Amino acid sequence: YLHANGASLFFICLFIHVGRGIYYGSYLFFETWNIGVILLFVTMATAFMGYVLPWGQMSFWGATVITNLLSAIPYIGTTLVEWIWGGFSVDKATLTRFFAFHFILPFIIAA
Repeated sequence: YLHANGASLFFICLFIHVGRGIYYGSYLFFETWNIGVILLFVTMATAFMGYVLPWGQMSFWGATVITNLLSAIPYIGTTLVEWIWGGFSVDKATLTRFFAFHFILPFIIAA
């Protein structure tokens, strides 16, 4: 409960930070802004993987729908989805991968 609400508070702070950056024109510093956008997406991916970990119906179908969005990428989409799933459907291998990524990505973000 605390972990999930802490993540929501973190995202509120992140969105305030992005809004402040837009207000002050920080997007003009392309390198810094692009690194920030990449960090935002990696943080969102980490939060999504944490959302899947309770493994309820909402988590299962959330993982199914969001990962299937990657299949729209030409040529590599279906292969990428199968790699993320660890097979041909969302299963225990997917949960194991999401747990590993959810644990490792915050350290990569902090580095």
